[in-house]
Amino acid sequence: MVRASHVRWLGSLVFLCGACGGRGPAQPTVTPPPPAPSAHAAPAPAPAPAADPVATLIATSERHYDAGRHELAEGHLDQARREFDRSVSILLESSDGARSDARLRDHFDRLVDRISAQEAAALAEGDGFSEGPSEPAPIDELLAIASTFDTPGTPTAETAAAVRTDPALAAHDIPIPLNDRVLNYIELFQGRLRGHIQSGMDNGAQYLPMIQDVFKAEGLPLDLAYIPLIESAFKPVAQSQKSARGVWQFMRATGEERGLETNWFVDERSDPEKSTRAAAQYLKLLYNQFGDWHLALASYNGGPGRVQRAVERSGITDFWELSEGKRHLPRETREYVPLILAAMVVARNPTQYGFTPMSTDKPLSYDTVAVTRAVDLRRIAEWTDTPLEGIQALNPELRRWTTPVRSDRYEVKVPPGTGDKLRERLASATAADLAALHWYRVKRGESIATIARKLGVSRGDLAEANGLSAKARVQAGHDLLVPRAPSTALAARAETAAPAARNARAAAPVDTRHERPADPPRNARVIYKVRRGDTLEKIARAFDTTVAAIKSTNRLRGNHISAGDRLTINRPTTTARATQ
Repeated sequence: MVRASHVRWLGSLVFLCGACGGRGPAQPTVTPPPPAPSAHAAPAPAPAPAADPVATLIATSERHYDAGRHELAEGHLDQARREFDRSVSILLESSDGARSDARLRDHFDRLVDRISAQEAAALAEGDGFSEGPSEPAPIDELLAIASTFDTPGTPTAETAAAVRTDPALAAHDIPIPLNDRVLNYIELFQGRLRGHIQSGMDNGAQYLPMIQDVFKAEGLPLDLAYIPLIESAFKPVAQSQKSARGVWQFMRATGEERGLETNWFVDERSDPEKSTRAAAQYLKLLYNQFGDWHLALASYNGGPGRVQRAVERSGITDFWELSEGKRHLPRETREYVPLILAAMVVARNPTQYGFTPMSTDKPLSYDTVAVTRAVDLRRIAEWTDTPLEGIQALNPELRRWTTPVRSDRYEVKVPPGTGDKLRERLASATAADLAALHWYRVKRGESIATIARKLGVSRGDLAEANGLSAKARVQAGHDLLVPRAPSTALAARAETAAPAARNARAAAPVDTRHERPADPPRNARVIYKVRRGDTLEKIARAFDTTVAAIKSTNRLRGNHISAGDRLTINRPTTTARATQ
């Protein structure tokens, strides 16, 4: 091919040759006119249509839902919950709310139903997906650090001087000896643990007024209100490695003794107010037993029976003498008391020790609304124009996605000023609007097939939600969990959904990472990966088996299990599960 530069070079050469006496002068160059436009030329491209904001919103919500399905299939339960919650919150947080457009309403309703179906299937697998969120309790880490203080060093002169000149010392209503063990923890708080202590005080600002009011009413020392600074950093969903839970870190048995209900739907150890009242009663009981607040605090950690035995065996009734050496109390309990006392000193007068004080002028506030039927939390969020996370934060005791199914009256908490709006919506709501799941008690002679026909649901979906095969026999008196909108109904609704909603999903970028693989076949044997906070009792309860059966199958000699262990569970599949 002749390049354009070559053509220009040849033209210049001809011109020069003509000037040198060649055959004649160079001929003038004639530039042809531009060609006329053809009648068949393609028209100019039309401008791109403006994006449909509703379709875009639906597509974004759908991507988070698909991501949640993918995470659930991979066993990433916390990530799945976050993606599902985000798919709902995106709609609730839109400028006009989830009910502002017919397409949004349709998508929102289908979305809630589909998530509920996913949760029901996860429940059938016993994987705990539907349980409320939790965070590691700081008490585990703090006591691990405290274990290095068995032989305390000498605190610095600066720390000792700060405590001696603290004007708040006179205000303490629990005796606080300023020995090296207490001063060392105050020094530790100002250094390595500064971030933890400040974060805990920031969290506690909203709860402290309520806690102090309860303790005043019970006639208890107000210093005790700072125990959660060490136990939980004032986090209602904090859970320890030993499965203690809530602001006050009650074990389940101890909480139930104090009237805190724990069942499939609620864990009142995570209710800040109810658990505070229970803690006040428990602390008063411990003080009455020992007549000494230091021994009462030791009992709060190690149990009153253990401390009582130590006192009886040793004949020592002074905690500091009892905690010398390793003979009488475990190291955790020996360090727990000075740790708590140091927290009381710092929390009473934070500025003295370089901390920002608690801002208690904005205590936690909310409206309470009595619901007489189970209500999906996503509906409550929608009807109060509140992010789903906000409803969950106000009701941390709820372990599932609904208020309790069998409660005739449950007080749900919503943001201030939204109670009347929720009551108005509840008054006009149908049963189908409230919760996507309900329970059905099997009658004599009924089967999965007859119950499915009676309830108008798929036999396969009904069986799957309860961990059964479609041909399993069910016994009279057993309760079945029934998805209100199983996959067959969802598919039918999807076919009649607004075309724009389907187009939005079709136009969305395809991310193959979020495609959920086919569900694994259900069988009687399950390989379960132990998670933090699990116990053999909890796992056995989830799979309707016994601790002895799990230990036998896995050849376990004791009850100790660790996060990451894999256990083989022989799960019953021939009978329906009764509710817990």
